[in-house]
Amino acid sequence: MEVPHPSLEVEAAALDADDPLAAHRAAFVGAETSLIYFDGNSLGRPPRATAERLARFVTDEWGGRLIRGWDEAWMDLPFAIGDRIGALALGAASGQTVIGDSTTVLLYKLLRAALDAQSAADPERVEIVVGRDDFPTDRYLVEGIAAERGARVVWVEVDTSRGVDADLLRAAVGPRTAVVLLSHVSYRSGYLADGPALTRIAHEAGALVLWDLCHSAGSVPMDLDAWGVDLAVGCTYKYLNGGPGSPAFAYVAARHQHRLTQPVQGWMGAADVFSMGPQYRPADGMRRFLSGTPPVLGMLAMQDTLDLLDEAGIDAIRRKSIALTDFAVRVADGILSPLGVSLASPRDPAERGGHITLSHPAMRAVTARLWRGDVIPDYRDPHGLRIGLSPLSTSFTETLAGMRAVADALRAEA
Repeated sequence: MEVPHPSLEVEAAALDADDPLAAHRAAFVGAETSLIYFDGNSLGRPPRATAERLARFVTDEWGGRLIRGWDEAWMDLPFAIGDRIGALALGAASGQTVIGDSTTVLLYKLLRAALDAQSAADPERVEIVVGRDDFPTDRYLVEGIAAERGARVVWVEVDTSRGVDADLLRAAVGPRTAVVLLSHVSYRSGYLADGPALTRIAHEAGALVLWDLCHSAGSVPMDLDAWGVDLAVGCTYKYLNGGPGSPAFAYVAARHQHRLTQPVQGWMGAADVFSMGPQYRPADGMRRFLSGTPPVLGMLAMQDTLDLLDEAGIDAIRRKSIALTDFAVRVADGILSPLGVSLASPRDPAERGGHITLSHPAMRAVTARLWRGDVIPDYRDPHGLRIGLSPLSTSFTETLAGMRAVADALRAEA
């Protein structure tokens, strides 16, 4: 058993006492229990208000209004909630963000549409640039679309403790580049890419850029419009607490909406949804990027986190996120590095999102042991224990207790 360092307990208590967002922790189910949750970057805790919202929807809207709900509210939800995410988390003006399908499906739609538009304008642009360590869905989609459309994949080789930076991207793009797919925050290391700089490099090469925002939306401030971003997709079940499998969002800059033809033509993306006409004609604006019936139930939960995000402000959330990960790194240096643990994430908080990864050969077994003891991080190869710290629901005291549990588990596995 590790010998406690009283200074760490004192520091954690002081940080909690000075935390302007501390009161928001009580808004989440389970935050009052002894379970230590280090996986908010995979699945966020549910807000307490969500239980009431879901129950009210079943009785009042679904049960009370029935099919009338589509005309009264539900048809507009993908756009109303999308615009709210855009305003609160993305730096996006209205009319550019929509809630749609899963992250995978939306990435497919936008990547295929961007590649086709670029290749139609310039047949020499047949390359898709992507990081070798991007999330598997991103890489698999790129390979599949390249094979489907006769394109070529250009892989950016990266350090798994970091991600794609300006020098790496500049060396990968050129006159044949059609689309660049980038992760704003690396799923493995937490590396925070330089959004405006990488977007500018892609544009200088004549390429469109598609950002994966899954590990940054709701945690890291963005300004997609000001950065000149073309396209983006992100999930809503991490820092936006939309619940398991909640639908993703898509951002398409207004300047591109008319020229992109998304490949999954469904009735909800048609110009006149209820005309049931003999031929598909795409709608104007973001509706053209929808395909099937909106997942209304899946959109309900995230609204409560958007209320909290509106109240707290994304800049304050980012400050808390940096403070949490800084504290976790200091604790790891003090009590885990003597056990052979190394940091597999950037040390500079300006290059780090909302999670850190700790590396040790025993981390797979350590993760399993921690889960049995109600300490919930996750594991990522090679040898990575990922510590996800959701700013609205995680305290410094919880963070310290979890890191101490990691030390105990490592000793038990030694």
